[in-house]
Amino acid sequence: QVQLVESGGGLVQPGDSLTLSCAASGFTLDDFAIGWFRQAPGKAREGVVCFSSAWGVAFYEDSVKGRFTISRDKNTVYLQMNGLKAEDTAVYFCARRRGSCSQITTFYDRWGQGTQVIVSS
Repeated sequence: QVQLVESGGGLVQPGDSLTLSCAASGFTLDDFAIGWFRQAPGKAREGVVCFSSAWGVAFYEDSVKGRFTISRDKNTVYLQMNGLKAEDTAVYFCARRRGSCSQITTFYDRWGQGTQVIVSS
């Protein structure tokens, strides 16, 4: 079965670091782009970063550029988050799309259940 399972969320203070994991099963990550998205209460879901295996490139949303880093180890994708800010508070989701990255949420055909990140003092 195809599954994406996020983990690693938690409560941290501003400036702290956190690493999220997206464990993929039932398919080979080589054929897909993996995107991290987030949704804060009362806000629309937004893209954070996407890694394209086909092109070997990552695309970062401006607000996280220089602070967040996406990486892959076999069938697990990681999101290293440094210098966390209160505005990073959200439920974080990973999702897959065959081929290349896209900014269109509905182009991703599988989603994890999300992991909560709270940045608060």
